[in-house]
Amino acid sequence: MDVSMLDAAGTAFVTILDPYRLLMLSAGVVMGLIIGILPGIGGLAGLALLLPFTFSMDPYAAFALLLGLASVTATGDTIPAVLFGVPGTVASQATILDGYPMAKKGEAGRALAAAYMASLIGGLLGALLLAISIPVLRPIILYLGSPELLAFAAFGISMVAALSGNAPLRGLAVACLGIMIAMIGTDPQTGTLRWTLGSLYLWDGLPLVPVALGLFALPELCDLAIKRTSIASAGSKLNVKTGMWLGTKDAFRNWWLVLRCSWIGAGLGAIPGIGGSVVDWIAYGHAVRTEKGASQSFGRGDVRGVIAPESANNAKEGGALVPTIAFGVPGSASMALLLGAFLIHGLVPGPDMLGKNLNITYAMVWSVAIANILGAGLCFLFSGQFAKIATLRYSLILPCILAILYIGAFQGTRAWGDLYALLLFGLLGWTMKQLKWPRPPLILGLVLGDIIERYMFISVERYGLSWLTRPVVIILLILAILGVARPLLQDIRIHGGLRAMLSGFGRPKFSLPDLFPAFLIVLIAGMLIQASEWGFGAQIVPLTVGIMALCFATISLLNQIFRATEESSESADDGAKAKVQQKIHMDIVADTAEVPTRVILQRAAIFFGWLLAFMASMAVIGLIPTIPLFVIGYMRLENRERWTLVIPQAIGLTLFVYIVFDQLLTIPWPPTLLGDLIPALKVIPSV
Repeated sequence: MDVSMLDAAGTAFVTILDPYRLLMLSAGVVMGLIIGILPGIGGLAGLALLLPFTFSMDPYAAFALLLGLASVTATGDTIPAVLFGVPGTVASQATILDGYPMAKKGEAGRALAAAYMASLIGGLLGALLLAISIPVLRPIILYLGSPELLAFAAFGISMVAALSGNAPLRGLAVACLGIMIAMIGTDPQTGTLRWTLGSLYLWDGLPLVPVALGLFALPELCDLAIKRTSIASAGSKLNVKTGMWLGTKDAFRNWWLVLRCSWIGAGLGAIPGIGGSVVDWIAYGHAVRTEKGASQSFGRGDVRGVIAPESANNAKEGGALVPTIAFGVPGSASMALLLGAFLIHGLVPGPDMLGKNLNITYAMVWSVAIANILGAGLCFLFSGQFAKIATLRYSLILPCILAILYIGAFQGTRAWGDLYALLLFGLLGWTMKQLKWPRPPLILGLVLGDIIERYMFISVERYGLSWLTRPVVIILLILAILGVARPLLQDIRIHGGLRAMLSGFGRPKFSLPDLFPAFLIVLIAGMLIQASEWGFGAQIVPLTVGIMALCFATISLLNQIFRATEESSESADDGAKAKVQQKIHMDIVADTAEVPTRVILQRAAIFFGWLLAFMASMAVIGLIPTIPLFVIGYMRLENRERWTLVIPQAIGLTLFVYIVFDQLLTIPWPPTLLGDLIPALKVIPSV
């Protein structure tokens, strides 16, 4: 960094410390934290809301406001992820795996503090990367073409093995299914409609938000409804202050993990097209592979499983700014909106931002850094109160979360299909959790599937087969192959070699859990039959992935049937094997084992019945009038809560939704039956 850059950085720092600009930055931080807490809303909606207000501001204040919001959304989304097992945004999905089990053990304060400190360090490192790397990384980013982006996506998919625990076949099967789900919609090469079931909603594919909320939020809420307790277990002690101090020390104790994952987040954030939805999973997978004892403790409440994704997802914002500023190529969807702010203020991304507008560039760096400090400080200040939420009864928590969850899912495409997708994937996610099938590989396949297919076609069309000889591609593909092969080789070694593994089959034994892999086989086979009718360009990737998924699911089913008695066999005395068997999948372990199976199914049916009732009422009278009825009905019928608690909560939640979502965000609510029958009633919000 030469003298002119240091001078520009100093001038920018003084400029951003102007009271008005600091006020705008602080306002953005507060809004970013609030948006992060609300499940499914995401920073994109907040940036879209704030963009028109920046027209009359100078560039420094405008970017301070926008970057203040964008930088801390990933900090605020930690709160619902840890306390409720609900991803505030898609960037906090991996945090749930260990953060939520920590909250159940009464360690919510520790998990939150570790996450905030990791987020703060990650955010500062991301800003540092932005500060020093724009001139340096320019030729590197220009070198990265579609083959390298494809290899990065393949490397990301290889994390499936790490995220599947010691069930690699299950992980590979659901990851391939996720890739197939990602291909639903109009094929970009040939225009063929793939697996759309005649629905216009599916033409553009399934949106990520309702799928992620269904897979990771509804199963945890359903289990909470089944147990009928608070989130923190009855025997756990909630010492928030001690827990927060311990969590802060955890972040510094694991400084090398924080540093590595921050660079992973910043580096992947700087690569356009990879996206923030996968950064936290790659960081989590990296921690699983590299941290001592991770395969046994991750997914059960290991603080390192919180630190890894949180340090990465805050660092990615600084990384995403690199291609945005240097080339005008947005590193993420949020950065695409930020480009709109560039145009509003007459700024041209590229050489000018590294020359005559260098002061503004460094003002953006300082905005990201200061926003992370302010965001972490505010979270530390109020976390003690947030952590106490984990001790509240389920009947006080669930109505509010479910109502906001529906609105968050509706942000996908703002169509009824979003709510159907939420319910469908919620049921799938809960089933997978109960039967110990890992969910992370499914979402990873969904996120990366479209990227893999797109860059595969571009690479083949542009380079033929020569793209396989590019140095970066070779390195990344070797790492991906090693990543997938490693757990399979470990499994063979644990069984005492391939021959012992193949000879370890017993008599077939069928049970209820065998129905799920059988269902997957039927589903994938049906999708393959339909894919075989498409043209070559549209079918080649779906057929390839589908055949792999069919093989993995079939082998997994056979393994399940013929090894059904293996866990109780004498071989379980083998120390290494017993050690691995205690960690069946890299996911949150269902803690409803003490509840009889019949009661589990009955209460799960009641929970999903409430969701259907909410949707039915929403279709008839609209979402906002449904909220007070739902809150009152749930709290009174589920746990006979006092009217002095029920009425204020119903009124407060309704007013909150009306002010924030109807008035501020002006969400276009879907038409209702009552509004169609009596048009005069459309003056009522959401009717």
